[in-house]
Amino acid sequence: MTSRQILRTTAWGVVLGFAAAGLTAVPAPADVPKPATVQWSGCKPEGKDDPAEVKGSQCATLQVPVDWHHPDGPTFGLAIARRTAKSPSDRVGVLVFGPGGPGDSGVDRIKTGIERFSPALQDRFDIVSFDPRGIARSNPVLCSAALLARQPSPLMKSQADFDATVRYNRTLAADCRKHTGPLYDHIDTWQTVRDVDAIRKVLGESQISFHGSSYGTMLGAQYAEAFPGHARAIVIEAVMDHSVPTARLFLDDESAAVQDSFDEFVKWCDQATACSLHGRDVRALWADLLQRSGRGEIPDPRQPNVAITPFYLSFAVFRTFYDPRWAGLADMLKQLDESKPPTGQAPVPTGLENNTIAPFCQDWHLPVRNYREYSGLIDRIGRNNPDMRYPGELIAVTTCLGTPQANNPQHTLKVHDLTTPVLLAGGIHDPATPYSWAQNVARQLGRDGRLLTYEGWGHGSYTTSPCVQSTIDDYLIKLQVPKRGTSCPAVPPVG
Repeated sequence: MTSRQILRTTAWGVVLGFAAAGLTAVPAPADVPKPATVQWSGCKPEGKDDPAEVKGSQCATLQVPVDWHHPDGPTFGLAIARRTAKSPSDRVGVLVFGPGGPGDSGVDRIKTGIERFSPALQDRFDIVSFDPRGIARSNPVLCSAALLARQPSPLMKSQADFDATVRYNRTLAADCRKHTGPLYDHIDTWQTVRDVDAIRKVLGESQISFHGSSYGTMLGAQYAEAFPGHARAIVIEAVMDHSVPTARLFLDDESAAVQDSFDEFVKWCDQATACSLHGRDVRALWADLLQRSGRGEIPDPRQPNVAITPFYLSFAVFRTFYDPRWAGLADMLKQLDESKPPTGQAPVPTGLENNTIAPFCQDWHLPVRNYREYSGLIDRIGRNNPDMRYPGELIAVTTCLGTPQANNPQHTLKVHDLTTPVLLAGGIHDPATPYSWAQNVARQLGRDGRLLTYEGWGHGSYTTSPCVQSTIDDYLIKLQVPKRGTSCPAVPPVG
């Protein structure tokens, strides 16, 4: 898998938020006229890691409209999965998990990743998730793998590069539409919100509880907006703000978050003898690696015979901040510094590939008019974030250049009449969804939201902090809403 393929298939808990002037949310359509039914059966093993973990999970396919604006029109199969409460006598209800990314599989989460949820939640809830429309088993967005591999670099150097990127994006969209079918133009979060409510109805529940992480937080927030009466409790963890008004502000927020994580890594390395770069000038080493990668002299950590570009090298570092893995990052940088220039080339892939980033351009309108404007953005990022001058989120902006206006454009949340306030969990050193986003969404929610602050590092905190986990569990199980200003202490990284 090339570094570009790695980027496309990596979960983007990194998302963008931008409220375009004059754009408003589309009103909800009427409920589906015909009640849907599903047939549950044991999930079948699909890979070498499945057999042991699949036991206990159930899978089904729910037929839902391709376009919820036309609920009587064509349908497709939405893959769903569940594990029923281990303690039926103490069952609280249904907990729906909103996958992140875009691109994460909720079915896989249920089948092989159920440990993501605490034993208390597994005892008390039927835990349900799904593959979002366009992803994995739910009519995936399929495109030519060879064409995807030719994606232009997000680091453009001229108006000619800018124009070539726009042409490529339009060519790719036509290719994906051809191989995917009608669903390709209806894979935004507005549509997925309606899919979640269809899952609620087929389960026979008057209300559901919801836990969404990263990109899944948009789903949870917009579900609360569209169906407040059907929401018993909603957790949004590592919060995306779908109201950031411009590409400049979006990139400002994202770049600052990544730079902050790099600063925290450097601070740790200066203090910790466990850091393999302890005693060295880490910033100078990193600057040298970026320059050498620009000359094709640094190997891809996942394909040592292939050179990595400055953008994808930066992206590889950015991804280590998710856990975070500071010791591993130090070891990787040391190894790259001591490596020899690669001599091979990445193979050209064949066949079709799931384009998991495709939903993003239908949720976000981040126009950049020309190379001059783009160049100004890059210069601004570099001035303000000297180490992380190539944020991973940049590719989300360039991938959408020249594509149609978003189906589900950014807007300020308008949530009313919730029975329980939404619980937001935000980390002050989150590299992908800045803490400022959680604060802003909490302000949008007002009394219908409550912010829980994690004082540590990484993208997401439920599986990192026992304090965050117990607070979220008490909220979901007992509807116990934490006091305003509640925070949880940082947990030091372990690797």
